Amino acid sequence: MSLRVVAADVHKSFGGVHAVRGLSLDLEEGRVVGLIGPNGSGKTTFLGVLSGALKATSGSVTLDGRRIDRLSADKVVRFGIARTHQIPRPFPEMTVRENVGVAAMFGGQHRDPQDALNEASRVLSLVGLEASADRSAGVLTAQERKRLEFARAIATRAKVLLLDEIFAGLSPDELRAAIGLFQKLQQELGFGALIVEHVMRAVFALSDRVVVIDEGRKIAEGTPQDVVRDSAVIEAYLGVDEAHAPP
Repeated sequence: MSLRVVAADVHKSFGGVHAVRGLSLDLEEGRVVGLIGPNGSGKTTFLGVLSGALKATSGSVTLDGRRIDRLSADKVVRFGIARTHQIPRPFPEMTVRENVGVAAMFGGQHRDPQDALNEASRVLSLVGLEASADRSAGVLTAQERKRLEFARAIATRAKVLLLDEIFAGLSPDELRAAIGLFQKLQQELGFGALIVEHVMRAVFALSDRVVVIDEGRKIAEGTPQDVVRDSAVIEAYLGVDEAHAPP
């Protein structure tokens, strides 16, 4: 039976600022959902709630029917949900292998440090970073840091990945390679994913369905082809005047 994460009527406020307003969605192991919306629409905040880094103001998050929205981030990871960050946050003084080894131990699958490092070597070969395994993470390029962030999420053995703009800032060739790598690993490992992304090429190529939010609320959901034609989505991205302007 595949793992299923359900967010139901999630609200998150910071004082008087309502970042997420009644957002609901389902995530299943083996399926990919794109989460898109204008800057400031609440996407990263919502990932924080799902990952345990932030506590919902109200609403619930369940994993196979069990409430997890009050658990800490380390416990959420051990239940099978791992997150990347929009700005990669490696331990810069540690090697690439050590960074991934820490993630392997954090996920709870590998308690022995040497076992964790062995797992790190395996994961680095999967993502194409084996040649950089013994380099300091602090000297990696932007593309390599993105791959390291992805590798650390995979090393936790999570069943659902929460990916925050892992395709941002890549050149066309780098983007093509990153999309291909994701497709290959998703097919081989079978994880599900919620992809927060502004790069529409990646969203269209990878998502089974897309959820669109604006000002913390869901305004559309469907296939990538359906949502891109939705008038509410066009208005949210382009503004009222442009959305209704004649061609």
